[in-house]
Amino acid sequence: MVVLATKCYVEGDARDRALDGMNSLVANDVGELDVDWQVGVRDDDFVQVDVTGEDAPVARNVLAETWGEVVAHDGGLEAGEEYVGTLESWDDVGVTLDAGVDVFVPADELGLGVGSPEQVVERFGLVQHLPMRFVYGGDADDPDAEPTRLADAERDRLYDWQRGDGRVNVNSATRGETRATVNRAGHAQDIVTVERLGLLEQSIVCAEGTDPPGLLAAIGSYLPAEMRCVV
Repeated sequence: MVVLATKCYVEGDARDRALDGMNSLVANDVGELDVDWQVGVRDDDFVQVDVTGEDAPVARNVLAETWGEVVAHDGGLEAGEEYVGTLESWDDVGVTLDAGVDVFVPADELGLGVGSPEQVVERFGLVQHLPMRFVYGGDADDPDAEPTRLADAERDRLYDWQRGDGRVNVNSATRGETRATVNRAGHAQDIVTVERLGLLEQSIVCAEGTDPPGLLAAIGSYLPAEMRCVV
């Protein structure tokens, strides 16, 4: 079994559609290997994939590499190692990621420029449940532990977002639903693509000349989801 660093936190028909989509994504990742798999959701909403068959170790490694793996329940986090957690909350002093256990990243360790965590969230278009990479500092009760920080690769990714032509980030929608919403709103020509960030977190990459806040306003009534702009 591998627990992926992405969540399925919707209910009812939306959950069924999301899990059907997840099954297709797993098939794309490992379908050519000699394995069978079953996609499920843990009580904490993380997606887990039970994999069996001759190529199961390889398949688990592929899925962990593609999606990130939640390992906290399998023996804990090791200081100095890089992991993936989902963005759960933020306040004046930092952000909290869910990596199977809550992991706190102090504001000074975000490495994303000046401003409060809330201002960082707004400036970089971060949405709840977004998978993010971090370097674990150690047990908070250990006086010698380093503070947990965002990984360099994560910081680079977010700064790259700002260097582009703009984005609208969305949660609570699949990639297909997001694409369909843009088309329904009549803005297909205003985007380059919809980039998958997680199972239910997407990034609409704007075409040159597209105003991200304007795009958000245009599609907002069609998609009941949390959305933020990267400008």
